[in-house]
Amino acid sequence: MNWTLEVVPVPVTDLDRAKEFYADQVGFTVDLDSEVAPGVRVIQLTPPGSRCSIAMLQGMPAAPGTKAMAPGTLQGLQLCVTDIEAARAELVARGVDVSPVRHIGATGWADGKGETWNSFMSFEDPDGNGWTVQEAPSELSQR
Repeated sequence: MNWTLEVVPVPVTDLDRAKEFYADQVGFTVDLDSEVAPGVRVIQLTPPGSRCSIAMLQGMPAAPGTKAMAPGTLQGLQLCVTDIEAARAELVARGVDVSPVRHIGATGWADGKGETWNSFMSFEDPDGNGWTVQEAPSELSQR
């Protein structure tokens, strides 16, 4: 049986502001923006080429046995690209405040690209949820 990761909830304070950031600035595709029940709004967006989406929710009660996350507390979500410098240039052109490309060196983090699987950059959404972008050697379908 496959266990596929398909949707990650991202806690935000303002759905419209977050939708604009993820769609217009980061370039995610808006899959859904709907009031699925009275007072319950769901916005689902997917990064280009990904099979996993993010969902931002308003008015939805926490599922039994789960805990709610405060906006800005989600950290470490990771995207992979095959050309980190081109991806960074695209984000900068779209107005995203993104870190320089860095790699892990002998004494910790250092500026510039590293070897295979060792080039990263990061950014935050308007609420402070943190994302890391890593350069992969090839598209997922080829690995």
